[in-house]
Amino acid sequence: MSRKLISSGSPFEAKIGYSRAVVQGNWCFVAGTTGYDYAAMAMPQSAAEQTRNALGTIEKALIEGGFTMSDVVRARYYLTSTEIYDEIVPVLGSVFGEIRPAATMVVCGLTMPEMKIEIEVDALKSE
Repeated sequence: MSRKLISSGSPFEAKIGYSRAVVQGNWCFVAGTTGYDYAAMAMPQSAAEQTRNALGTIEKALIEGGFTMSDVVRARYYLTSTEIYDEIVPVLGSVFGEIRPAATMVVCGLTMPEMKIEIEVDALKSE
């Protein structure tokens, strides 16, 4: 079974030693993705914007691996505070409202203080 490593071009991938996503067979595992704006090389202040950016980075990785957002079967959301919940829910719903993957949401600390959300997904390609 072939294994494909996908990079988003983030300098953090090489520095830390991880892939944005790994495709193994019919599965694509996308690493925890924060809302960093790689075009501007900055982290937006808004939790909603960070969520949109993270989902955009995830979608690009999925497409490169031959998947779509509709293939997502599992999503994990890591929030730094319950206070951002109402801000991010409409963004998540606009992407996953019809797809409805199994999901978990956890409140925890992230590695940098400006990060408000991190998202990871697993996708399964239908046969």
